[in-house]
Amino acid sequence: MYRVLISRTFQKQFHRLPIATQERIRLSIAGLGEDPYRSRPGTDIKPLRHTVPQKFRLRVGGYRVIYTVDYDTVRVIEVMTRGREYSGVREDGVQVIIDSVTNFL
Repeated sequence: MYRVLISRTFQKQFHRLPIATQERIRLSIAGLGEDPYRSRPGTDIKPLRHTVPQKFRLRVGGYRVIYTVDYDTVRVIEVMTRGREYSGVREDGVQVIIDSVTNFL
C-alpha cells in the first residue's frame, strides 16, 4: 500500500474543476494507493519520458493527473487538461500530507 500526498497546486486546480470531473479524479487517485505503476480497467497510467524524478501521467477523461512515486509514497503534483505540455510540470516543494487520500477526497 502506498501513502498518497497531495500538493497545494493540485488542491487549487482540483477545486476549480466541475464536480463530475472531481468525482472521477477522486476514484482514480484512490487507486494509486494500491498500485501507481500499472494501468488497469478505468485507470490509464503512463510514465513521462525524460523527467527527473520520474513522473507519471494518469488519464481521467480529458484531464491528466501528474504524480511521482518515491518508495512507498505517491506525490500528486498537478491536474491539467489534455492539450497542455508536461514539460513545465514541477513539484511545489510543499506537500500537504494526507494519511488517507479519502480524507482529502
